[in-house]
Amino acid sequence: MTKDEFKNKIKLLAIEIFKNKKDAEASFAEYDELTKFPELKEIIVSLLTSDFDPFIAGIDWVAPRPTTFRINLRNDQEFYLIYSPRSWVAQIEGKKYYLLNLNEEQRAAEAIARILRYGAPDSGESESADTDTGGGEEVDINVDDTVDVEA
Repeated sequence: MTKDEFKNKIKLLAIEIFKNKKDAEASFAEYDELTKFPELKEIIVSLLTSDFDPFIAGIDWVAPRPTTFRINLRNDQEFYLIYSPRSWVAQIEGKKYYLLNLNEEQRAAEAIARILRYGAPDSGESESADTDTGGGEEVDINVDDTVDVEA
């Protein structure tokens, strides 16, 4: 590889990286909470990567103290991010993950991936479905007959 080819390759890579960063910044601007709380932006990127926008439907600021955010996913699932002075805490399906530890952050990311796999709920399918309880035929039982059982 010549010196000029190497320079061109670096220029192309730099343009691609800058474009990806610009796309991520545009998706950050969509959510007011991410601009008000830059620490929240960092933790969402660490859990969901910078391509989080297709998965998040909205972010709600739920409580001021401790500062709690509800992250609404597009499949009608949600999880919470709670700020504490030492680190962030992710509460996913009732289980808390202290994101100060790398292994807990990894488990939190896996839990988010699990609830993302649930998919969108089927609208109206369970309401209109006929439920069959079995018992389609009648059975006559004669109660008058007694049976002697010797012990």
